[in-house]
Amino acid sequence: MRTAKAGTVAALVAACGVLIAVSSSTSAFAQQQESRLNRVTKTGVLRVCQTTSYYAVSYRNPKTDQLEGIDADLARELAKELGAKLEVVESNFATFIADLQADKCDIGMFGIAATLKRAQVVEFSKPYLLTSLYAIIRKDGKIKSWDDIDKPGVRIGAPLGSYTDTFMRSYFKQATLTSVAPPATIEGELAANRGDAMIGDYASAIRTKNEFDWAEVVAPDKPLRQTPYAYVMPQGDQVWLNYINLFIDTVKADGRLKAFAEKYQLGPILAP
Repeated sequence: MRTAKAGTVAALVAACGVLIAVSSSTSAFAQQQESRLNRVTKTGVLRVCQTTSYYAVSYRNPKTDQLEGIDADLARELAKELGAKLEVVESNFATFIADLQADKCDIGMFGIAATLKRAQVVEFSKPYLLTSLYAIIRKDGKIKSWDDIDKPGVRIGAPLGSYTDTFMRSYFKQATLTSVAPPATIEGELAANRGDAMIGDYASAIRTKNEFDWAEVVAPDKPLRQTPYAYVMPQGDQVWLNYINLFIDTVKADGRLKAFAEKYQLGPILAP
């Protein structure tokens, strides 16, 4: 008789354990299913990680103190579509992954290269730009062509944490390499003669062409390391990713993406 009762108690305990486990699992699943899309629409605030130093993409104009660029404008359009207030969270290429993982922002929008290494820890949207790499030099410097760059004694650099920084370190073998950390800029390093060439993307080339009479852009013989730019989000939120992809499709279809790209001279690198 005692054995039967003991068996019954054991069965009840086991059943309770299963119920608790199922309940905990369901609760965890529900938490995972709470999308940033729902949170943004509930709170009425869209938090966007952006750098303030990326010319033509997300750049704080010193004359107006306002953010300008294709992603500055598209972040405002995204907030408008969501009926939310835009809150810009200042970030950069060295910290944006940590900022996303720490839930400081809902999305990163500042011309972020979608690379396989980054995709191991964050989620990328569909691409909206596709760029190659260029060398930015001083007209009066030692660099005259692309072939002059990778030589002993030549000082080259790229923004710290950027994909151009990673690429530079795997591509160039003889030059002296430097990562340019914010608030320093590649243009500033060249202007101060702390480098002979800086490796940048199309937007960097546009800036030098527009703003600095001492600067010149050197292109490789053929497109080098063509890389898609996309918006970036924390992993595990398919609802939010689907919405952002639909936003990109929508602004492509209605002409807003093209209009903003042409406004900032980025038309030639629009993604197909």
